[in-house]
Amino acid sequence: MTGTDAKSVAIRYVDSWTTGDLETTRSLLHDDVRFVGPLGTAEGIADCLKGLEGLVKVVKSADRKHAFADGDDACVIYDLNTEGATLPTSGWFKVRDGRISAIRVFFDPRPLFG
Repeated sequence: MTGTDAKSVAIRYVDSWTTGDLETTRSLLHDDVRFVGPLGTAEGIADCLKGLEGLVKVVKSADRKHAFADGDDACVIYDLNTEGATLPTSGWFKVRDGRISAIRVFFDPRPLFG
């Protein structure tokens, strides 16, 4: 999938970081990307990638359930399979000029902590 529409970019982002391909992940993010999720926030590409580096160590896979877009907004719904739990997850992505400028992730983090 090589499209630059919001849905394609969001899917490629989820697929790349959950398989540990942070080089592709980096290419899909704007330098000023902002991330907000249940475990914290990140400002800028370096901060965002630093957070993902820790996650890829415990993530086994992501099973995509659905993806859709409305203009520059996209949503990817997936099960995030970690070493300790499967987390039903939804990611809301803002895409600008073919790259992600904002990410908002929703999941219940309680299964990660026992």
